[in-house]
Order: sequence, then C-alpha cells, then structure tokens
Amino acid sequence: MRRSIVLGSGAYLPEKVVSNDDLSRTIDTSDEWIRQRTGIRQRHIAAEGEYTSHLAVNAARAALGSAGCAVDEVDLIVLATATPDNTFPATAARVQAALGMKRGAAFDVQAVCSGFIYAMSVADNMLRLGQATTALVIGAETFSRILDWQDRSTCVLFGDGAGAVVLRAGGGGGTSADRGILSTHLFSDGNGYEMLYVDGGPSTTGTAGHLRMHGREVFRHAVTRMAEAVEISLRSNGLSAKDLDWVVPHQANIRIMDSMAKKLGLKPEQIVVTVDLQANTSAATIPLALAAADADGRLKPGQLISLTAMGGGFTWGSALLRW
Repeated sequence: MRRSIVLGSGAYLPEKVVSNDDLSRTIDTSDEWIRQRTGIRQRHIAAEGEYTSHLAVNAARAALGSAGCAVDEVDLIVLATATPDNTFPATAARVQAALGMKRGAAFDVQAVCSGFIYAMSVADNMLRLGQATTALVIGAETFSRILDWQDRSTCVLFGDGAGAVVLRAGGGGGTSADRGILSTHLFSDGNGYEMLYVDGGPSTTGTAGHLRMHGREVFRHAVTRMAEAVEISLRSNGLSAKDLDWVVPHQANIRIMDSMAKKLGLKPEQIVVTVDLQANTSAATIPLALAAADADGRLKPGQLISLTAMGGGFTWGSALLRW
C-alpha cells in the first residue's frame, strides 16, 4: 500500500506588515474592534511587483530545504490559489520554471480557503496511484489585490502569504499507526455561492473584482462544516477526537476555531493558531500554520494531525495524517 508521507514544510510571508492600528488610520476601525471579533493583530501584504508565484516559489524552496529534497526529485506541483498571477497559464507552471523543475506536471487547484485540502487530496491520490513519486503541494495567495480597502467588514480580515509541503509516496502496512496521509475528504455546496465571492471575473465583468462576504452565514457554516469534516475523517479510520494530537484549521477567525474545538471536545491548546499574526491568507493558511508548528518542534513523529478548512463555494474538507 502506497501512502503519501510529509517530508518537510515551508513558509513565506511578505516583508511588509500592516497592523490594526495602521488600518485604523485609513478606515473606520480600531485594534480593539478587530481583535475582539477576529483575534487578528496584523497581516502581511505583498509588495508592488511581488506576485502569488513569487510567494509560492519561496515557500516551495523552504519546504524542499526542510525535506532535504532536490528539485529534480519532484515530479508534481499542485498549487492552490484563488489569486493567480494571470487568468492563464496556471501559476504552478511559473513556479515550475522558477524552481528549474524539468519533468512531471504542474497545475493549479481553485477551492478558495479550502484549496490546500483539495490540492493535498489531488496530490495524495496521484501518489497513491503511482502517477507521481514526489509532490510539492503549495497554498499561495495575494488576497490584498482583490480586497475593497474601504469595506471594513472584509479588508481587515485578510493577508498575503504562502506555505508548502513536500509529499513522497512510501510503503505502508495499512494500519493507522503508519506515517503519512491516512485519508482526505472533500465536500461542496453550490447553494452557498453568493455568501462568499468576488464580484468580478473574465466571463462576467472582465475585471478581477473585489471580495464580498455575508459574514454571519460564513461563520455559522464554517464552525459546523469544519468540525463535521474532522469527525468524518476520524470515523473513516476507526478513530475518535480523543486520538488527535493536533488540529491545524483554516485560519479565518479565532472564534470559529474556538467554537470548532468545543464541538470536537478538544482543548484550546491542541489547535494550531497563526491568525493573530498572519490573518486569513485563504489557501495558504493551513500550510503556513503547519510549517510554523513543524518549525517550532510542536509536531512529533507518530502524532495524529487533522487539517480542516471551509471556503467560498461553499467548499470544505479535511485531511488526516500521521506525522
């Protein structure tokens, strides 16, 4: 039995940091208002001329270094992003070229904030089937480019960044004790399309548009769907929440994560949190948080980790893995 093993992780955040106080100078908001409602203190913003591909390349290089893996070993790149450099080609193709990868395949996946889970599922299935051996799975976003900076209900929530993991197909004995991705689970409900969307696109307006959100509905669905996705993954592997060591959720709002933890019966300290320093970086939040927990030594071999997210579409999902 082939299983996708996480060899290493990496992260990249743009140099520019924008605090809540910085935002309060240009829109009607305050540090207290933002912190109480979201837990966010600051966010990173890409510089002029710094694209999603640049963030993705830096995160990919960091992940390759963490994994001790040369780029010529990689034969698959799956890049999750809702903010590509161009409408086409895929941003992953630009990353492939920048890394000097000469073989295999590179393509984008778009599921907004659930994008990294979707990308990991695609890569995992390809590795299990023998269609690739070593994959770079990347979440990268420049959401600052699609924000309405006069809309205080949305612009305070998001930031830019990229995270990546290196997956390699390895042997497994078929038991839950084996290292690697145990299972992935993907869901969507198109009836939520207009709850979280961008009001533009090549086919509709010919412009990129701006992000629009019905916050209360998104909050309610996120808590329920993310917890459900974790529970489904555990049941599918004959496990329960008591077996979990860590949950690395999509970093949208600290209150969503707290509510999800309560639904699952988990301790707050079992939830990896980076939203305070990075805000919501959409498809990049999970790999950024995973890389942070990996870098500071929280993640230990053999630990059971759940990744879960919900995003526009609505889309949601989970991945369960043994570190």
